[in-house]
Amino acid sequence: MLTADLVTVRRRGDELRLLPGDEERAARIRTLAAALLDEARAQIGQTRDAVEEALREIANAFPDDRRLSAAVTKLVRDGLQFQEMDAQTSAELRRDLFRRGAAARRAGTFDRARLLEEAGAPRGLDGGGVEDALFADRPGAQRLLAIDAPSPAALASGFGLAEAQAVLLRATKVTAQVRAADAGTYRHLLRTLKFLRLLPVITRGDRTGGQPRPPDDAHGYTIEIDGPLSLFQASNKYGLQLALALPAIAACDAWSIEADVRWGADRRPLVFRLAGRGATGIRPAPPLPDELAAFVAAFERAGTGWSVDREPAVLDLPGAGICVPDLAFTRAADGARVFFELLGFWSREAVFRRVDLVRAGLPQRILFAASKTLRVSEELLDESPTAALYIFTRAISVRAVLDRLEQLAG
Repeated sequence: MLTADLVTVRRRGDELRLLPGDEERAARIRTLAAALLDEARAQIGQTRDAVEEALREIANAFPDDRRLSAAVTKLVRDGLQFQEMDAQTSAELRRDLFRRGAAARRAGTFDRARLLEEAGAPRGLDGGGVEDALFADRPGAQRLLAIDAPSPAALASGFGLAEAQAVLLRATKVTAQVRAADAGTYRHLLRTLKFLRLLPVITRGDRTGGQPRPPDDAHGYTIEIDGPLSLFQASNKYGLQLALALPAIAACDAWSIEADVRWGADRRPLVFRLAGRGATGIRPAPPLPDELAAFVAAFERAGTGWSVDREPAVLDLPGAGICVPDLAFTRAADGARVFFELLGFWSREAVFRRVDLVRAGLPQRILFAASKTLRVSEELLDESPTAALYIFTRAISVRAVLDRLEQLAG
């Protein structure tokens, strides 16, 4: 992914704009990407330091636009897969070999080749293998194994979207308007936002001109997402998650975003807008986050008498908002159904938004789970007969969730 310093933008009043794409620029990107990929393929098996030097030489051969060259190189570099050596293994090997070498010098029997063979024998390595593994935990010594980068044509066609992702790293708020003819596209988008733990405010219809349009499928959804710079503590990880959501937004039949960003060294407030049309077709929903998947596996092993639905329906309260549950639990004894949403750990405001939705009249029974790091109280929903808030410390407890499901089910 690109970083903000690699994006070519222009300021027009209070608006931030990407440099318009044209065929000439796309051709330069394709030519440079092809040269970089050809060189990377020739470097397979070489160390990271050698690969980086070779790529720099290729990029320096395109001096017309240094920033563009650096950006294309970054996207190609992101697709390079390097060897990952266990740091502990290399450290132990160094200690063993240096200890042997010190003892051999004291005894006057130092023989480099023999010491390499002796250190490698218990590890199944010959002398050359020991030399390769000795500092393999150093990034520069890692060897290039494979290349998983987009083709030059794909990289050029998606370059504008990659630049927009970098802009969103400086966002304080993002509002997206999306429309799709197929419900599967919406499901993919909403589940992607959940998978990325962004916890957006989602309403039916759009807000063209600042006024909400009728809440029908023809006008899609309005999605409001806090940016990383709006959080109580700016988070690079959150900014990355927000940027990763853009391809899912851009996959909708018609889409647009408007982002409030802080740009430049002076963090000047600007507005960034982008719109487009995506490819149609149903896309599979992303998997559950790791901690939620681990909880579901433990819950199903526990034999609770409840089944788990991993793809529950979207809950829509007209005029108030939309909730996208992660799971739904159904009790085998009577069919009682309780939805479940993990609120994550990014923003306390997300919890209060869910509380407001419940108080506005959300009819479904639902259990929200939030991290203790958000510093909110379970008492927020004590008065609701259909909703509850569960605060967990490190991991989601099967017993705690089961107790609350039984209470909500009655």
